[in-house]
Amino acid sequence: MRIFTVDSFTDQAFKGNPAGVCLLDSPRSDEWMQALAREMRHSETAFVAEQDNGGQYSLRWFTPAVEVTLCGHATLAAAHILYSTGSASGSIEFSTKSGILTTDQLDHGRISMDFPSYTPAEISAPEGLAKVIGVTPTWVGMGRLDLLAELESEEDVRDLTPDIDAVNELDARALVVTARATDPSGPVDYVSRFFAPKAGVAEDPVTGSAHCMLAPYWSAKLGRDSLVGAQLSERGGIVHTTVRGDRTELAGTAITIWSGTLHI
Repeated sequence: MRIFTVDSFTDQAFKGNPAGVCLLDSPRSDEWMQALAREMRHSETAFVAEQDNGGQYSLRWFTPAVEVTLCGHATLAAAHILYSTGSASGSIEFSTKSGILTTDQLDHGRISMDFPSYTPAEISAPEGLAKVIGVTPTWVGMGRLDLLAELESEEDVRDLTPDIDAVNELDARALVVTARATDPSGPVDYVSRFFAPKAGVAEDPVTGSAHCMLAPYWSAKLGRDSLVGAQLSERGGIVHTTVRGDRTELAGTAITIWSGTLHI
């Protein structure tokens, strides 16, 4: 079987978010896929299989610890591999645990992904949240799975050093912190970081699924459907977002780091 590592949401090697991509040549058990994801050690490994009807693919995502129901950067990585190897062109339909996700090729090497929107609802801040993240948020909300905390400034997001053990105790899949970009006339509209110790990922470099919540939140606040988000992890990455009703289009570039053959 062919296997790859792809850096997503970046056009530079060793930036963005690395994902494994395994092109399955036959069905494999959940235990086998989980073991390979653990071996790959990326935040997610995507498993892709062409379906019998042709032109549509099944897609599943595993962290080193668990299977997840939605992953943006590994979907981008999977589409990038199918396009770059000539296995597919134009629109691709992926059958996933979050329904049918469609990708397409844009200009300048970008790939778009049609994802669901998860508009966060405002909630009272969980007890001790300010202590967990080390700063008092200006707004707290809950999306489908993740807790969202808006901070006062881009610098607050960049400098954050949360208590990861305490984040693991929050009643959410992950904690997303965000703020408006410092320069409102610059190329980036909002910034974020993503912490998911429950999924075995202390901090994810660039998280597409989080932007399904960030995009509708910031589009409503800033009054524009199309925005650019920067994730301020050590590796960093850029996600272009466009809100279209109850769907969010995520777009970005990706680069293949290595490819090989799996000998098991």
